[in-house]
Amino acid sequence: MRQSIYKVFSILILSGFVACEKELPTFLEFESVQFSSVDATAGNWTPILLGSGADIAIPAPSEVNSSAYLAELSALETAIGQKTKADQQAIDYWMDSPVVRWNEIALELIAKYNIIPGPNADGTYTLPNPNTPDGPPAFPFSHPPYASRVLAYLSVAQFDGLISAWHHKFSFNRAAPFKQSANIQYNFQDNNIPSYPSEGAVVAAVSRKILSAMFPLEVDYLAEKEEEHYRSLLLSGGNVSSDIEAGKTIGNAISTLALARASGDGMSKAQAPKAVSDSIANAAFERFGWKWINLELPQRPVGLTPLFGKVQMWNVLNVEDTRPIAPPAVGSAEYLADVAILNDYADNVTEERRRIANFWQDGLGTYTPPGHWNEFAKEFIVKYKQNPIRAARTFAYLNMAMMDGGISCWDAKYYYHYPRPIQTIEGFKTIAGTPNFPSYTSGHSVFSAAGAEVLAYIFPQKANQVRDWAEEAAISRVYGGIHWTFDAYIGTDQGKDVAQYTVNRAQADGADN
Repeated sequence: MRQSIYKVFSILILSGFVACEKELPTFLEFESVQFSSVDATAGNWTPILLGSGADIAIPAPSEVNSSAYLAELSALETAIGQKTKADQQAIDYWMDSPVVRWNEIALELIAKYNIIPGPNADGTYTLPNPNTPDGPPAFPFSHPPYASRVLAYLSVAQFDGLISAWHHKFSFNRAAPFKQSANIQYNFQDNNIPSYPSEGAVVAAVSRKILSAMFPLEVDYLAEKEEEHYRSLLLSGGNVSSDIEAGKTIGNAISTLALARASGDGMSKAQAPKAVSDSIANAAFERFGWKWINLELPQRPVGLTPLFGKVQMWNVLNVEDTRPIAPPAVGSAEYLADVAILNDYADNVTEERRRIANFWQDGLGTYTPPGHWNEFAKEFIVKYKQNPIRAARTFAYLNMAMMDGGISCWDAKYYYHYPRPIQTIEGFKTIAGTPNFPSYTSGHSVFSAAGAEVLAYIFPQKANQVRDWAEEAAISRVYGGIHWTFDAYIGTDQGKDVAQYTVNRAQADGADN
């Protein structure tokens, strides 16, 4: 397998690749559509954190001919009659695909906080601290491992919450208010999905709570977005107040479960102190005879999240089961062959290679490589008209695979502690910024291959395209001069291997039946 992947990268080196056009976090404009399916039995799918969709209880809804429901309907008619232009703009923004919009908000925050904390005035260095989020420096630094974790917890909680919502929707089967009153016009396509509980409210409650925990300085902003979302659900004609309240109950319950898992997953210890970081480096030197040395200026005292490889995985029991083979020994024939390749790239930088390196950079101030693959997923979700629970499923498996891939990659990085090209090739220069963590394997390669495999499973018509993109993302880091070719091709194998654990779980959750 390794040899075949190497041949693929040799072809890429010779021919180059053309990637799709990338944008940073953007508001995707799309129209309400007839979803490709309703998935009436999705309440029976197997969730991730819950035992089943029935685990979260909500009260039975009022009958549609009851005085309580008729009062809700009358109040909604009045509110819709007083709807403002700003209200309509909010409805048009949130649409009927709430998972997509909250994913965009998550990407926006990841990009906003993807900033390296600088040194203090006296030259010392303080790490971001969740206990003092105001800093300085502000918490968090949403680097790729952090971003993958944000997206995983967000999307898993959304998915489980919607499985519970679908269970209750098709048990109670209460039709939406626009079907109860001729005075209410629905703003979107009628997809014949019961309104109780509101799927939009589930997603809004989940998203606000998860993202507030991950970005504590954005609590007020997220609360405003949550309330705006609830109001748009009502004024669209799709929900009455009791639909919203039941959705909140589910969203709050599953958020509590998700955040309980997050509190004990080991991420709080991932950014180890200097003494621990140094001991990891020294252990690698004793084991292999090499260690990575941070050459950035100003130099941060420790590498990025050296213990991220010990964070709890979603679908892999033991990270060592996914650890790749050792890289070539420094000075070996295979190593020297790679030196020659990288020197050739550095001496012959083409416009196309530079474009590819820049396109996939996903560096500071961006939504990082995991965010890049969420952007692709969002576009496919809209293109193929996935309903909210299908969309949540896509994001959940995508982001679990990428977080697991990142954990596996960081395990390899700090176990092998392999030097970057700039450290061992005399006079070597890069066209991309060199990260402050070891080289082997390439994070871009692992994140991208893991993401591509999940998208290939969910959107088989796009399988060749997403796998080509993953290979281009991997080779882009070699073109940039910050990775060895074996970082890229073995990292691609690693990402595929890790993703298969997630795909296996997805294939057994009942959604393909």
